[in-house]
Amino acid sequence: MAHDHASHDHGPAGHSHGASHVHGSTDKKRVLIAACLTGGFMVAEALGGLLTGSLALLADAGHMLADSIALGLAWYAFHLAGRPATGRLTYGFARVKTLVAYTNGIAIFVIALWIVYEAWGRLMHPSPVLGGPMLAVAVAGLLVNIASFFVLHGGDRESLNMRGAILHVLGDLLGSAAAIAAALIILATGWTPIDPILSVLVSLLILSTAWSLMREAAHVLLEGVPASLDRDVIAKDIEGAVKGVREVHHMHVWSLDGTSNMATLHACLNDGVDPHIAVSAIKKRLATKHGIEHATVEPEFGQCADSHDEHDHHHDHDHAHGAPADRRHYH
Repeated sequence: MAHDHASHDHGPAGHSHGASHVHGSTDKKRVLIAACLTGGFMVAEALGGLLTGSLALLADAGHMLADSIALGLAWYAFHLAGRPATGRLTYGFARVKTLVAYTNGIAIFVIALWIVYEAWGRLMHPSPVLGGPMLAVAVAGLLVNIASFFVLHGGDRESLNMRGAILHVLGDLLGSAAAIAAALIILATGWTPIDPILSVLVSLLILSTAWSLMREAAHVLLEGVPASLDRDVIAKDIEGAVKGVREVHHMHVWSLDGTSNMATLHACLNDGVDPHIAVSAIKKRLATKHGIEHATVEPEFGQCADSHDEHDHHHDHDHAHGAPADRRHYH
């Protein structure tokens, strides 16, 4: 059967669009404030690192430089996401936030590797570090990073873009804490190798979180099934809960930006079933039971319109030879 355009739920977010818009507006302001705080102090910390000879301060300044750029990109991503869809970009710009989140994860990896490289050089060729000025700059940096962290922490933590921004600031916060610890140890003992050692430790701490962020963002970009959903379970639920639905196949479930879940599917209906009523019931079930607000449902009677596909040929062959029900194929 041809695609039922009436069954298409226009607008990726469904009725949740208003709530997501409010989140996006406040998150945009939070990210901009954090970007200004981070970028403003980055210059002072870089100068402090050069004057004191502290790699910990320079490393944290490097974090803050990349983070101020990343936060600026995150702000711009929120700005773009608020634009309406176009004829060429029918889902709008919401996925830009996921692209920025993925880019932020890569940036953290690059920064961490640079810090490790610099630390190795400092360990091989130790250089003097001025503990007193280093401590003063590190404490000021910690206060700025704490302020940025609390500004961002009140935002939508389900957003990959916001989580990427928080991760950057968290790395800065840990860097400042490490610089403070290194300065105190240098002042107490004069042992300067603690400076590069703690810098490497901070880098390793944030690498695992950066990898997690990149993996989740990549999963969204590849249109994988969201971790909170199971496509096969959803298909069987529709078959059992919606009256008149004989079978669900050709089902795809994905997320537009890590928060807005979407689905497309073919619904084989029993003879005599009103397709409009069935489609409405399926979409309601997807929204209320599984949190999928945007769905396109193609109702069918008899043979699937795409049964000429090789995969569907095997699907029909299995049923014709009495294959178990749990061997259904989902595309």
